[in-house]
Amino acid sequence: NRPWCNPMQQSDFTAAILDPNAPVPSGMVDPQGRPAGKRFNVYRNNLAASLTDALETGFPVLLKLLGEKSFKTLALIFSRAHPPTSRALSQYGQAMPEFLEGFQPLAAYPYLADIARLELAIRRSYHAADADPLNAAGMDPATLMELTPVLAPATQIVASRYPIHGIWRRNTQPDAPKPQPVAETVMITRPEFDPIPHLLPAGGAAFAGALDGRTTIALALERSIEAEPGIDLAPLLTLFLTSGALTLQKGPDQ
Repeated sequence: NRPWCNPMQQSDFTAAILDPNAPVPSGMVDPQGRPAGKRFNVYRNNLAASLTDALETGFPVLLKLLGEKSFKTLALIFSRAHPPTSRALSQYGQAMPEFLEGFQPLAAYPYLADIARLELAIRRSYHAADADPLNAAGMDPATLMELTPVLAPATQIVASRYPIHGIWRRNTQPDAPKPQPVAETVMITRPEFDPIPHLLPAGGAAFAGALDGRTTIALALERSIEAEPGIDLAPLLTLFLTSGALTLQKGPDQ
């Protein structure tokens, strides 16, 4: 029942497996008792490649913005600071936004952290539970205004001081316009299989925040007007009703 190695040895192994310049931990031998330096290096290189691949898959816009060489360097530094805590590499990289905020070599590009937040939100939307979207087609307006929906599990909202939706579009869609230097809030919905980021109209964040399963649509719209006087409610409500953002299904806490 003796453990394979003590905590100090585990710490040395973890540090070495994540750092290509670190020496092979003492005691690493092959089945014949010979030093296993070559085998360890192969394993170390394979792990680094797997983590880098996972981050490239999870942050395609960040990859495009930084370029492949710079992103690989970033990925290696990130993986040493934040090794995976789960076997599900599809979820790897949750700490990337906070890491970028404190990463001095990229301090001149503060919007990168929010781009990472947007890409994580897209990933969460993709893996979220299914829910029947609110179907308002043919519904009497008065009845609609009295409904008390909630955001669907796949609906994610990311607010930023930077034009993150414009940056995302510019790097994912052909002929997308150049981003304008304005703050943007993005709502990600998943009407079918793939998440779709939408630029949220003024008042949209207040509307979304009011929908707690007890507040009517009418009252949520009033909250939007309080937050952004003079807004046009028609495009805001149309976006929420046609994008699959809302559901009448309530979770266990609602």
